[in-house]
Amino acid sequence: MPVQLNHTIVHVSDQNHSARFLTELLGLPHPVRYGPFLVVEVANGVSLDYLTAQGPITEQHYAFLVTEEEFDQIFGRIQERGLDHWADPFHSQPQQINHNDGGRGVYWNDPDGHALEIITRPYGSGA
Repeated sequence: MPVQLNHTIVHVSDQNHSARFLTELLGLPHPVRYGPFLVVEVANGVSLDYLTAQGPITEQHYAFLVTEEEFDQIFGRIQERGLDHWADPFHSQPQQINHNDGGRGVYWNDPDGHALEIITRPYGSGA
């Protein structure tokens, strides 16, 4: 069996708020409780397990591969909420999207400053 990522723990200040923020924007099912975690499942079987952390949060980056139709829906929700977004991870191209590898991509932050990204083409796939 090839190695596959199964889950990752996302440390946040409020797991309910952060997990719902992600599921609402990405159009995913509601998070499910598993012990101290709120689990958000994505389509390829990987889960983000939200855990309320004590102390400072170390910001991480989470990227999601989506279809063109999903991009339109998610980006529409980002715009409807008036969220700041960028075409790049360094936040040097505000309120723009990118067209890397012939697709589309955009970055925004979650409530704890984690960098979230959606892309329609994997990096390096070319156009």
